[in-house]
Amino acid sequence: MQRNRKPSFFSTLILTPLLLVFLCAPSLAGDTLFQYSTIDALLAGLYDGKMTVEQLKFKGDFGLGTLNGINGELILLEGQAYNAAPGGHAATPDDQSLIPFGAVAFFRDDANIEMPAITSMAELNKQLLKRLPSENLFYAIRIDADFPTIKTRAIAKQQPPYKPLAEVVKQQVVVNLSGKGTLVGIYSPPFVKGVGVPGFHWHFLTEDRSKGGHVLDLAMATATAQVDTLNDFTVRLPKDGAYDKLDLTGDKSKELHAVEKDTEHKQ
Repeated sequence: MQRNRKPSFFSTLILTPLLLVFLCAPSLAGDTLFQYSTIDALLAGLYDGKMTVEQLKFKGDFGLGTLNGINGELILLEGQAYNAAPGGHAATPDDQSLIPFGAVAFFRDDANIEMPAITSMAELNKQLLKRLPSENLFYAIRIDADFPTIKTRAIAKQQPPYKPLAEVVKQQVVVNLSGKGTLVGIYSPPFVKGVGVPGFHWHFLTEDRSKGGHVLDLAMATATAQVDTLNDFTVRLPKDGAYDKLDLTGDKSKELHAVEKDTEHKQ
């Protein structure tokens, strides 16, 4: 007859650290897009969030967002956060800086797409959409390339009482950059309307990580797009009274188009 054996002292020493590592490690779910707040909340003027940059990096090492007050354009690349201010200058924000919106993933590319020379962002989006496996999934997309021209924008920090984002975006500072750099992109399927940004959302950093912003238009040399397919989507809603009192009824598609696209040259 077999007796139930208690774990030895040495096996406890071995198992306990492994268990601690498992429990304390960040959620390295490579197939998950994590998002803080919703795009409609941002459009409605909820510019102050409770999540820190450090907490966002715990959820992903690649992605985009903004700082409280719509203070510039946030880019996460290779685990490092950068914030592009009006004028295009990019700097590393403090880990305790707060964000009202962010979308990140742990980037692990599972496909490469060879891209031809591109003359506009509309063409880039069209070419990628034809090559992606499905329009109904989420993707994190990284493109390192030479850009003959790339138009970016950022918005200066706002002060309360906040105006809706479609009004605030009229204050955007547009900068024309060129040279080598990295596109940090998130593609979301059409059904996320109101929660995320349907279609492509692009931010940019120069190769030396000194400049960047939200991308309005571009021209790009031939390049390889690294694609990470994301099958899971997690949203964390803000825990405060301001979010609870927002009016999130109605369709804000027109406002989103005005915010995401080039307001100088309608596409």
